[in-house]
Amino acid sequence: MIPSFGQLPSGKRLARIRSSPNYRDGAFQNVQETPMLAPDASYPRMLRKFFFGSKDGQEPRHIIPSRKTDLRKLSREEPSVIWFGHSSYLLTLNGKVILVDPVFSARPSPFQFVGSKAFTLSEPYHVDELPDPDLVILTHDHYDHLDYWAIQKLAPRVPLFAASLGVGAHLEFWGVSPQKIREFDWWESAPLLPGLEVTAMPSRHFSGRGFKRNQSLWSAFLLSGGGLKVLVGGDSGYDSTFQKIGAQWGPIDFALLECGQYDAMWPHIHMKPEETVQAGLDLRAKAMMAVHWGKFRLANHTWTDPIERAVAEAVRLQVNLLTPMIGEPVRLDQPAAPANPWWNAYQPPPSAR
Repeated sequence: MIPSFGQLPSGKRLARIRSSPNYRDGAFQNVQETPMLAPDASYPRMLRKFFFGSKDGQEPRHIIPSRKTDLRKLSREEPSVIWFGHSSYLLTLNGKVILVDPVFSARPSPFQFVGSKAFTLSEPYHVDELPDPDLVILTHDHYDHLDYWAIQKLAPRVPLFAASLGVGAHLEFWGVSPQKIREFDWWESAPLLPGLEVTAMPSRHFSGRGFKRNQSLWSAFLLSGGGLKVLVGGDSGYDSTFQKIGAQWGPIDFALLECGQYDAMWPHIHMKPEETVQAGLDLRAKAMMAVHWGKFRLANHTWTDPIERAVAEAVRLQVNLLTPMIGEPVRLDQPAAPANPWWNAYQPPPSAR
């Protein structure tokens, strides 16, 4: 067996999954009916467009500017977030260091010789540069959110993993002690660490690292600590859940929401940028960041389309959308970041310097 594929749930974990109200007909289900593809789309057409269609602008032609921050010297007393591109970021909240969906391999793939390769940053980050996290959160098991090679390096350094129900099967298969794993079904809450409450919430997506889908859950996570509420959005298409969360738990102090890898052929499993901004409004978010872009090409849009459209919509709707450079710290309690379009300030390739 190839280790990076992970393992399907079994035993007591599978029994818990089968008793979940979100598991029916042999698979986890979204709150709202969620077709994988649009009515006029097909998998052959989707693959043909991705691999053989025009790729103009879908990857940066030069090195992306990024900022190098000494992660080990971050103050635990200042609540902050540092984005590493796509959906990986480091949070400090109420004195805790929390790592979300850590992906640091070159490709979000079961094999490192095939698949979309990470864009080149002027100041790249590596697993070894991370401080020892108090908690790692895993929203779901897709390769661009759950990196086998990163988990292998992090496992000895991490005392606790919080994951969507079923994802723990992969972690145990990779050698993580079951005592270190806490799995959540939707709407479950737990005080995982002193001064840190974690609540799993629905997202509109799917799961699977092999051919069998939806055997583990996909989630957003609300983190409450130090007087702040931070929403880790994971992957999600747009639906009424954002309004429900905003009505019951809002206002949210800071929301990190996916914005990228969308396409008209799969309109329900990822949000368009305008929907991302609307989701922030639904959550009653005081500030938000758009993630799930800026690192990999996993769809057919240009690589800057997500942030350009999200910024335009945020201006139109007067939403506080922050656009920090990769690696730039942002305070969660005093959210502000330069409004410069850094994605247009390309670095020249090394040969031209």
